[in-house]
Amino acid sequence: MRFFNLLPAPVALGGLLAMSACGGSGAVPSSAGANNAFGAQSSLAPATDSTSILNKLKKDVVIGSTVDPRNGDQGPRDLSQVHLSFGVLKKGQLLVCNFADSTGTAGNGTTIELLNPTTGSSPTRFVQSAKIKGCSGGAVSHGDNVYGGGLSSGILEKFNQHAKAVKTYGSPIKEPVVDADAFCSLAYAPESIFEGDAKTGSIVKFAAGLYGLRKEEAVITGFDVGGSGWGALGPEGIQYNGTLINHGNKCNDTLYITDGVDNTLVAVTTVSNLLATGEIIVQPGGKTFKCKQKKFSCASLVYSGSPLNSPVALALLPNGNLVVANGAGGNTLVEISAGGTVLATKTLNSDTTQEVFGLLATGTSDANTALFYTDTKDNSVHELEQ
Repeated sequence: MRFFNLLPAPVALGGLLAMSACGGSGAVPSSAGANNAFGAQSSLAPATDSTSILNKLKKDVVIGSTVDPRNGDQGPRDLSQVHLSFGVLKKGQLLVCNFADSTGTAGNGTTIELLNPTTGSSPTRFVQSAKIKGCSGGAVSHGDNVYGGGLSSGILEKFNQHAKAVKTYGSPIKEPVVDADAFCSLAYAPESIFEGDAKTGSIVKFAAGLYGLRKEEAVITGFDVGGSGWGALGPEGIQYNGTLINHGNKCNDTLYITDGVDNTLVAVTTVSNLLATGEIIVQPGGKTFKCKQKKFSCASLVYSGSPLNSPVALALLPNGNLVVANGAGGNTLVEISAGGTVLATKTLNSDTTQEVFGLLATGTSDANTALFYTDTKDNSVHELEQ
């Protein structure tokens, strides 16, 4: 029998409906270049907004420095946002991982900073811990627990709202490089944290709420990896779409992942249904997938190739479009629709050195969307505004 993590009926039904999106047995093919991730099944195709939001973001402002005020840690990597005011956390605050120490040595940073999302903000240390050495990824659950991953330590640490360490996650995690919270607001739906591993090429899932897995599982395996330090590549960008659809009776429940080695953007449908190790196996080259439980969850290629160039960060816009930050060829952002169409590119500066490792979109509509990004050149968070 297949269990559904105590999901309500609408979400379970969504898992069954995904069958036709996953194709037949064996690998699921997808064409390179602009590509609809859900094939010809119009009832399953994501709602696609052809409006480019990136083209509307004309103003670039500096929010504030990310340098730790006590030990000088620097090198901002990854961004997340606080959902509720609880403990030392305030709703709307940004959390930023520092990947380097005060000398700029990559992989030695051990701090997570808090910044108010307004210009002129100063960093406040949330936590410092050797367990998150090489802090490269952070996620905030909807209960405001903070998860910090250390690329150098090989550990993912859970902190409560008062910055106290409450749990350590190790194996199967080896080199956590990015974390994302997956929350659907339907009753009894599980909340999970998905962690990308730069050593194994896996996506590790574990429970963040009351329901779901009771141990960590590498539910997706096989992403290509390469490089180290700032140059580490693999499944580095993860974003979850938990938007309610079908008149609020179903959750979109799609996880988006970028692979910097193969220049791909991948969608995983009904991702909450993934329970066991290796349920989805990415085939060599990153464009096809073997899905062991195709009736419940599967992966598809959204887009591959140029203008993607070693993507290292990903943001999900309120309208469902995605923005990718390239890690090579200059600091360029690429906006892609959920259906696989490139809508815009934006070069942030003329530098050839990789500087953008974190992206975060905010807003509720096309008119008020903004995009935050980290900049390792000046160790700060910037905001692109309309």
